[in-house]
Amino acid sequence: MTYSLAVDIGGTFTDIVLRDSRGGLSVDKTLTTHHDLLEGFFRGVDSVLGKAGVAADAVDGVVVHATTVVTNALIERKGLPTALVVTEGFRDVLSIRNEHRYDMYDPQIEFPEPLVTRELTFGLKERVLADGTVALAPSPQDIAELAAEIRASGARAVAICFLNSFANPDNEGLVAAALSRELNDVFICTSAEVAPQIREYQRASTATVNAYAMPISQPYLKRLSDRLRVEGFANTPLIMLSSGGVVGAETAGRNPVRMIESGPAAGALAACHYAELLGIDRLMSFDMGGTTAKACLIENRTPLITGLFEVDRRYRFREGSGLPVTVPSIDLIEIGAGGGSIAHVDDLGLLKVGPESAGSNPGPACYGRGGQNATVTDADLVLGLIDAENFLGGDMSLDKAACDGAIARLGDALGLNPVQAARGIYRIVTEAMASAARTHATDRGVDYRGLPLFAFGGAGPLHACGVADLLQSTSVIVPPQSSVLSAFGTLVTPVRLDLVRSDLTRVDQLDWARADRVIGELASEGLTALGESGCAASDVTILVGADMRYVGQQHEVTVIFETDPRQSRDSAALTAQFEAAYRTLYGVNPSHVPIELVTWRVVARGPLPHFDGQARAQIAAGAPKRHRAVHAWEDGQSVPVYERSALATGQTISGPAIIEERETTTALPPGWSATIDALGCIVATKG
Repeated sequence: MTYSLAVDIGGTFTDIVLRDSRGGLSVDKTLTTHHDLLEGFFRGVDSVLGKAGVAADAVDGVVVHATTVVTNALIERKGLPTALVVTEGFRDVLSIRNEHRYDMYDPQIEFPEPLVTRELTFGLKERVLADGTVALAPSPQDIAELAAEIRASGARAVAICFLNSFANPDNEGLVAAALSRELNDVFICTSAEVAPQIREYQRASTATVNAYAMPISQPYLKRLSDRLRVEGFANTPLIMLSSGGVVGAETAGRNPVRMIESGPAAGALAACHYAELLGIDRLMSFDMGGTTAKACLIENRTPLITGLFEVDRRYRFREGSGLPVTVPSIDLIEIGAGGGSIAHVDDLGLLKVGPESAGSNPGPACYGRGGQNATVTDADLVLGLIDAENFLGGDMSLDKAACDGAIARLGDALGLNPVQAARGIYRIVTEAMASAARTHATDRGVDYRGLPLFAFGGAGPLHACGVADLLQSTSVIVPPQSSVLSAFGTLVTPVRLDLVRSDLTRVDQLDWARADRVIGELASEGLTALGESGCAASDVTILVGADMRYVGQQHEVTVIFETDPRQSRDSAALTAQFEAAYRTLYGVNPSHVPIELVTWRVVARGPLPHFDGQARAQIAAGAPKRHRAVHAWEDGQSVPVYERSALATGQTISGPAIIEERETTTALPPGWSATIDALGCIVATKG
């Protein structure tokens, strides 16, 4: 018997999945230990191994990990002092940003503070021209003086970002090598290694984020690898990336900026896995956890990929209010609407929910850990949607008195009774998630109406039908083990690395010899990284794409080509595929305008892991185990409560109903019905 292990550390809970070679799953959830993430990691691992009755040395398959360690470091600003080296005269690149205002009419507009202060930003005499020509190489004396300044500053990490280094990285490499010799205990990265793309500010921001996270991520991943080895696990860990693949811990440690959205990406990949199993080409994944909710469009059973996202946004919905990161990532929208999202009364006396979260410490008031604020989970408890004595199967009893007190205080401030206040929280957070999903789909030219909603996460199944109703979805699908599905997603994810490099050129003037070199170098880098992850070169598939635009435009459209363009060298085929993608987004093509290719994209991907789900045993249709009063739809409504494991394949349940399992609860409103399919999914539809 072969066992594989997956661990996903979220903002509130750490999820663990142990899979055996026959498809059997053992799962667990434990509160995330933010003071030391590995404490919660191994507490959960020990628990799930105990449930399965196996020792650590029996886990001879992959060990895959998704983590919030980088995200936490950025948001909480817990990193060590970091320096930035730029071309002389450009020390204010992080403060000036790109001069865009995400709200033109707000005189009090806010941006996150740069990760590097101006005092730790150093200019160096050097210059690379836009065509890659080195006009001025940095002198050894200037580099030596720079090293002395950085040493005196106390910086523990250094990012290097020179003008036009995407076209020629020689100057960055020269300085990085010299600083490595002089500052051998300092973490160093270059923008040409992390994000070799045009647009100076975005590239500097990405390199700075990467350097800032390196002193945290590399020791963390080393501690993880060492602890796994000491515990007796056979293999070193694979790390989930934002782009939807996994790589070795060493590669991930050099590029922690690629790990920022690792957990949400794993959830989207799990949705793709089920889209294949269920034969559904298009759906929207909906992941609601303890801290945030995420939505992702799945088209042709594949998630959309973006080349730019933001972290540490001042405003969740406002593009431009965060730190830009130009690395490939699964394209999803994330808002502060989770089980721990705090409800409050704003200055106008209106009820608001989130984006602040109670997290795991102190957590919602009902956790009994000192939390005083009413949260979404508290509202769910007051409404009877969850059971105080059956949370996590009874392993974590909830404090009903503390919950009632928090909701009552909020209700008093609003002039409402506790049930009315709780119902308001439930409706507001549901509308917020539906609004985010609408925005996400509409901005990408996708009609969200009628798309099935694939719901998971600890709180997702509780709110999914309400969100689906607002989105006019045809159905809601709640898969087995939905609460830990992001962890499961890491086990159905191939080894993969997405690489980019800008090389601005007109498509009708494309230099194919140069394109061969750029694509070949990226492919070689991908093969090397996947080799470090244990993937044979013969098993690697190379996909090629590009960011393209019409001349004069500021933004590009990403196109993944049907075949490797190096084989046919057909510029007309590239043009046709771009025009089709552009027309899908905007409905029109300015055919008289020439087309530019801005950035090449290469995806190095290993084989998909094989996974067969465990067959469901044939059982008789399950009856309700009890009834309880639920106030979500009507006051004091008596609602049947079912145990999910007791439901038979093909069994249909009419709402209102509650379906409980250890790690989560599915709420079925009046007018909805649910059927258990052959895979064990709850498929809910509105009558």
